[in-house]
Amino acid sequence: MTEKKQAKKGARKSDNGATATDNASKGFTDEERAAMRERVKEMKRAARGGKADEESAVLEKIAGMPEPDRTMGQRLHALIRASAPELSPKLWYGMPAYARDGNVVCFFQDANKFKARYGTLGFSDKATLDDGHMWPTRQGSARS
Repeated sequence: MTEKKQAKKGARKSDNGATATDNASKGFTDEERAAMRERVKEMKRAARGGKADEESAVLEKIAGMPEPDRTMGQRLHALIRASAPELSPKLWYGMPAYARDGNVVCFFQDANKFKARYGTLGFSDKATLDDGHMWPTRQGSARS
């Protein structure tokens, strides 16, 4: 018997007809699917012209975070608004984010978002952190 046939024969069917291998290879976690649904809602709201309440939506999202991410989110929001007033707060995949000309530059992902250990401040390539004399690097990597 070939390996393919053995794998097929070994896969059990569930009540809905899907095999165990089908379930394991779906690709997205529940958290990732929830983030995509949030993104669709955000895009629909933006298409309807819901930009006016973006900052209040960001503040509401931060207020709903558990500690210590809530405090970190509030501090980041205040710091970003004070030091980069040209960035517009908005929700992005259900996370507080800050955009320039409609493009997300940075975002705050609370630890619960994807069951991570720590909250994370992330930057998109639109942030152009590599312009100028300073370069963001990871430990152990070098840029020539």
